[in-house]
Amino acid sequence: MELRVGQGWRVGWRNDQFYTGLVGAQDWATELTSREFKAFVDLFRQLHGELQAIAPELMPQEMITLSGSNNAVHLELEGYPHSYSLHLIVLGDRRVEGTWPAPVPPDFLLACCELQDRIAQSQSLE
Repeated sequence: MELRVGQGWRVGWRNDQFYTGLVGAQDWATELTSREFKAFVDLFRQLHGELQAIAPELMPQEMITLSGSNNAVHLELEGYPHSYSLHLIVLGDRRVEGTWPAPVPPDFLLACCELQDRIAQSQSLE
């Protein structure tokens, strides 16, 4: 298993299981299927990008909430462009929820994206 851990977050991957991905905070974690993990990272990346794109339009003290869903997960970012919380709901038959409190460290998104890119690259080599 490949596991990356930072201040208040963890993300991991193991190819040999049905639940291949793992995401969590300091006091909770959940396993995800490969489809759920990809959906989580794609949506996290999208919402973060949207937040950064609208940041210049916001007043310094103005909070914002962005949410989105796909076929596997629902995510909600709430706070400021430089300091937001992240709420996850896994859709489907398991109904898992979890929250990363503000500020979600930028290295969590980076670790998720790097891991997803590495997984995609290794799967394309197979």
